[in-house]
Amino acid sequence: MASTPPTKKESILDLQKFLGKGLTVKFTGGREVQGILKGYDPLVNITLDNCEEFIRDPQDPLSLTGEKRYLGLVVCRGSSVMMVCPMEGCEEIDNPYLTQEESTTAEEEN
Repeated sequence: MASTPPTKKESILDLQKFLGKGLTVKFTGGREVQGILKGYDPLVNITLDNCEEFIRDPQDPLSLTGEKRYLGLVVCRGSSVMMVCPMEGCEEIDNPYLTQEESTTAEEEN
């Protein structure tokens, strides 16, 4: 029997065009970091340099405190990566599903 050669596994996420550029990575559990993409593999293990973590409010884990913690060179495990977003070309928009009352409260907190 002739066996077929193993096929090369392709990454589910093509990050090649972002090498050397800034990325924001969000993890399951709520952590969020930002850094310069230095490398990645097919399992979406990501290496970031000059990495900073956004500190969350201990009383409200869904909101950021505005503080950052410098981490340096970091390897992000692909199984915990939830979202990868380039720093250039992205901007935060208002949530269209908030009611007027919730929107006013959110603006007062910031």
